[in-house]
Amino acid sequence: MNEPVVLAPDPLEGARSWAHIMYGLHAFSALSGVLTSATIVGAFLFGWPSIIAVILNYIKRGDVAGTWLDSHYRWQLRTFWYALLWCGVAGLLAITIIGLPAALLVLLVAGIWVLYRVIRGWVALVDRKPMPVPAP
Repeated sequence: MNEPVVLAPDPLEGARSWAHIMYGLHAFSALSGVLTSATIVGAFLFGWPSIIAVILNYIKRGDVAGTWLDSHYRWQLRTFWYALLWCGVAGLLAITIIGLPAALLVLLVAGIWVLYRVIRGWVALVDRKPMPVPAP
């Protein structure tokens, strides 16, 4: 007689769910930048959903240390902090009138880059694949 096979639950499923929530919060912020008068990168950096996602990421990242999910947590944090860096560069360029067009271009490219990173990361998470991030 065949006995049913009982599979053990994945110990990382809870952490994976948190990663989905964080990607969702980041996506919501970025999407609000697309649909409103805010810039994508501005809504991503200064919108409450993204700020909550970053806080959750720092709280939960110890649970995924040394696992494939660690790459997703790092991917999300690096996306946020590099977007902030590029926003700072745009701010410095905008100080001068001559640099204003370059600042707007930097914000546009950073916004597209943020959308790319959120979408690419979330798709990889759904497929249970790690993200290519440099070693710490």
